[in-house]
Amino acid sequence: MGNHATQRARASRRSLLDVPYGDGEGEKLDIYFPKEASEALPFLVFFHGGYWQSGSKDTSAFMVSPLTEEGVAVVIVAYDLAPKGALDRMVDQVTQSITFVQTRYPGNQGIYLCGHSAGAHLAAMMLLADWTKRGVTPNLKGFFLVSGIYDLEPLMHTSENARLLTTLEDAQRNSPQWRLETAPMPPKDPACHILVIVGQHDSPEFHRQSREFYQVPPGPRFWLELESQAALLPSSLFHPNGLHVSVICPLSAQ
Repeated sequence: MGNHATQRARASRRSLLDVPYGDGEGEKLDIYFPKEASEALPFLVFFHGGYWQSGSKDTSAFMVSPLTEEGVAVVIVAYDLAPKGALDRMVDQVTQSITFVQTRYPGNQGIYLCGHSAGAHLAAMMLLADWTKRGVTPNLKGFFLVSGIYDLEPLMHTSENARLLTTLEDAQRNSPQWRLETAPMPPKDPACHILVIVGQHDSPEFHRQSREFYQVPPGPRFWLELESQAALLPSSLFHPNGLHVSVICPLSAQ
């Protein structure tokens, strides 16, 4: 489904592919534009999942068609996967990709971050980014965090850590849950909305992490658990199916 949707998006939408946002070989992103393209557009920036070890921007353009139809530009970001990329590097790359979008399109109507699973973790880490080090303040307006991982300490005791090689210090430094709980002051503009989403049939650990993280960020935040009769987002962007992998897929529905 991902390959087909990406091929369709590239064939039917004006796009810029493999745009470098940094100097690294894997630091590339794709930008898809609506028909009425201008710099004064809202941008949705998507980070794929895959436990930081798999996935690709080249199979992640499934939301392009419905969102560009609504006048939203879509950016799909690649980042170095483990074991080549450590968590600190991935977070830095995501920060750099957002800096790039803001710098290239300074007249944007808002940058919205969306991530699934590991991608939701990387997006959530942007709540803690120090943008003064980048010399730019991105026009962040919202976060769509789908079935994310916000507390990394439990991963240290699973097979997923074999390639991540996460220490306790690494896990805490890269856990948005822990970082936000210990932050001396709210790190984000209260006007920035945060939507925490989990699938009905996600594992209990995904439910625990999503519910606990939902309580932490400052400002307007919303909870959505997808189930058979759950309310859907406008334009049916998310599926009521509730499975961890499939919960993000129906972004391709028009």
